[in-house]
Amino acid sequence: MMSVEIETPEEYMGDIMGDLSSRRGIVQGMEDNASGKVIRSEVPLAEMFGYSTTVRSLSQGRATYSMEFKHYAEAPRNIAEAVINKQ
Repeated sequence: MMSVEIETPEEYMGDIMGDLSSRRGIVQGMEDNASGKVIRSEVPLAEMFGYSTTVRSLSQGRATYSMEFKHYAEAPRNIAEAVINKQ
């Protein structure tokens, strides 16, 4: 799991939260800052490929994010089976 922190103007928060949810993200918290909101979440690394383009599109280029390794976690059964069957 990756620790993801997104800084976004408040008007794009709903779209970004929806996208995080579609990527199996778990929102850990939100707080205010000078430029809007900071969203802290955990997202599987496999779901983060292409996120840079997506977050720019969702926010008209105004949101930024950072990501770092947080911990290992077991994949859900359906995801694990798909990976095993793919090989």
